[in-house]
Amino acid sequence: MSALIDGIKGNRFAVFGRAGMDLYADPVGVKSEDADTFHADLGGSSANICAGLVKLGSQASLITSISDDAVGRFCLNKLAHYGVDTSYIRVVGGEYRMSLAVYESRIENFQNVIYRNGAVDFQVTEDDMDKVDYDKFSAVISAGTVFASEPSRSATFRAFDNARKTGLPVIFDIDYRPYSWPSPEVAAEVLSRAGEASDLIVGNDEEFGFMAGGIEKGLDKAKELAAKPGRIVIYKMGEKGAVTLVDGQEIETGIYPVTAVKPNGAGDSFMAGLLASIAAGSELKEAVMRGSACASIVVSKPGCAPAMPTTPELDAFLASHPGPTT
Repeated sequence: MSALIDGIKGNRFAVFGRAGMDLYADPVGVKSEDADTFHADLGGSSANICAGLVKLGSQASLITSISDDAVGRFCLNKLAHYGVDTSYIRVVGGEYRMSLAVYESRIENFQNVIYRNGAVDFQVTEDDMDKVDYDKFSAVISAGTVFASEPSRSATFRAFDNARKTGLPVIFDIDYRPYSWPSPEVAAEVLSRAGEASDLIVGNDEEFGFMAGGIEKGLDKAKELAAKPGRIVIYKMGEKGAVTLVDGQEIETGIYPVTAVKPNGAGDSFMAGLLASIAAGSELKEAVMRGSACASIVVSKPGCAPAMPTTPELDAFLASHPGPTT
């Protein structure tokens, strides 16, 4: 585990996966179909993780491909606005398009309409991954969606190999999105392979259950993955908190109750808070709790990247909120 923690403490992350545009209805509570106004900001799980990390004092580079159009340039501008390094992003012409999410700030009957037609982020190649200077980083992070299609699936496994050769730990957010995959069977096989290749695995009970062939088998799957020496597995259970599995230990943590205005963005913020907190010197249990607090902050505000907290905002939240509770 020391190599993994040392890599995270290096605080320089290469992140694989998509950027996209989020359009979220305004004001809070209005349905998308009834809205006259939508706010536009950065979205996409990996881009959100990058924004969250940088806001908490880490360095993050997004490695992806974007479309050669106004939406691609919008995402580049927003990444720069949040301080994310974009030097490894390749612009792709033709009919490939950015991911677009249209959603609303409401919990009841929440709707998130995601457009992934001809997704440009799936066009990352092995050559793109070989151009990355892995010596500049201390750890790599991937969200699971990159594995849903080729060529990005093979390219990201190539990046994992490159990271391993450079001595960098691999951090994996399962992030299973059924709509991106050709079939559940392919997804289970590929995501399991990615898990086996990773040093830190984060997922929820449904995602581990999916990999195991049934939600009731999810915790056993997480424990099986955690049996590898030096690996950390974080099994998230929504309102019931999380179990961190490491070196034969099971560390249980709760959540910070808030009034949520939407359900999305929590996982990305959790990952950013977890890693930035370890990098800043927090013990593992405290880092998980700080990640949970980040998740609570993000679901209590509109948007994803703009809702990610800074370190002072996170510290102020922890000082003013009781908890965590299970």
